[in-house]
Amino acid sequence: HVQLVESGGGSVQAGGSLRPSCAVSGVMIGDVCMGWFRQAPGKEREGVANVDSLGTTTYADSVKGRFTISKDNAKNTLSLQMNSLRPEDTAMYYCAARPAQTCTLADNFPYWGQGTQVTVS
Repeated sequence: HVQLVESGGGSVQAGGSLRPSCAVSGVMIGDVCMGWFRQAPGKEREGVANVDSLGTTTYADSVKGRFTISKDNAKNTLSLQMNSLRPEDTAMYYCAARPAQTCTLADNFPYWGQGTQVTVS
């Protein structure tokens, strides 16, 4: 049974930082592809960043240079360091897992957390 639990969202002023994390159980994140996605009210869900089993990362153009995805295999935890936050980053942020060694943000991720809200004003 794969379970993903996000935490660490919150409210921050523009230019600030947040670092949501995702605790994973039921699968070893070192063996699979992990991703962060977000969905703002009235908008479609979009991929933010992913990291594969080899540690290769990819980012959406909108967050490149500001966000950093990382994983701690020993703690089985995924994180997203978000700097220079903008009001347009406001969304519910979800972590997701795909049981594959490599992936892209366009791939199907079958396992999802419940989300953590990020609000930038």
